[in-house]
Amino acid sequence: MNTFSRTVPPVAADRLPDLLRAMPKAELHMHIEGSLEPELIFALARRNGVAIPYANVEELRRAYAFTNLQSFLDIYYAGASVLQKEQDFYDMAWAYLERAAADNVVRAEMFFDPQTHTERGVSMQTVVDGLHRACVDAKSKLGVDAELIMCFLRHLSEEDAFATLEQALPLRDRFIGVGLDSSELGHPPEKFARVFARCRELGLHLVAHAGEEGPPAYVWSALDVLKVERIDHGVQSTRDPALMKRLAQDRIPLTVCPLSNLKLCVFPDLGRHNLRELLDGGLVATVNSDDPAYFGGYMNRNFTETFAATGLGAQHAWQLAANSFEGSFTDAATKRGYVDRLGAVFDRFA
Repeated sequence: MNTFSRTVPPVAADRLPDLLRAMPKAELHMHIEGSLEPELIFALARRNGVAIPYANVEELRRAYAFTNLQSFLDIYYAGASVLQKEQDFYDMAWAYLERAAADNVVRAEMFFDPQTHTERGVSMQTVVDGLHRACVDAKSKLGVDAELIMCFLRHLSEEDAFATLEQALPLRDRFIGVGLDSSELGHPPEKFARVFARCRELGLHLVAHAGEEGPPAYVWSALDVLKVERIDHGVQSTRDPALMKRLAQDRIPLTVCPLSNLKLCVFPDLGRHNLRELLDGGLVATVNSDDPAYFGGYMNRNFTETFAATGLGAQHAWQLAANSFEGSFTDAATKRGYVDRLGAVFDRFA
């Protein structure tokens, strides 16, 4: 049952973008390494003496022409090579959190990929300390409640994931959950059944990417084998009516990333995105930015461009924002407080 439902009056088309920008929201699917803007990549490369295979910011931006997930990941991992020191991770996270605050994101649950860095000789502590320090500062200086979710790279082995977990356990108080990301096709969720079972025993929240490029079967496996609490992406779920019913009945949040789906050719154009179908099916769908530096937009741009392309209205805006709070890993009182703030904004636009 949706405890945050509300019927809202229509909002004039010319005022809807302002509402989308003003409403408080949670971001539940954002890879912090994917927020590395070209300007910061070059600044960190200079600071750390790292050579990158692009002459300037403009040339690097032109390389952001992706045909699928793998073509993006190739550039994504290259960009992450400039991250060497704790301050680099802080600066990257702080730059994102400032943008999040400007977009009225009040809760951010950020993914990070330690294996991308530890395999380069950067310590787990360096990664986590820099990111966590930015989260602490965001609360006091920006009013953004930020938390970390550690992701395992699914193209690597489960043994590697177990080793990563062991490295992270001394820092257990600095992240709230684990996820599964990177190349989806050919790496089904059940590949990581044992390590997710161990994380569940440790009391960590569990999420996984499934049903972006992979089939609905991957979503079923994420739910039934990994026993995740949220599905990251999940847009292929509309191909399976039984799965849609399951997701709706169990109130499983889907962290949908419209501009990412467009950039990676999951949908041919934004007007054909299935976000409305997910909402109409009663699913706890949310809007997120995924890898905003690479995919053309942070939270508010994902909202405004998707609504303009699909014709979604104020009722959908309420539902998506309320869903983001419902799906977040915070306590019930805090969620209620966020929804009260959401209501105050909608009252202004009524």
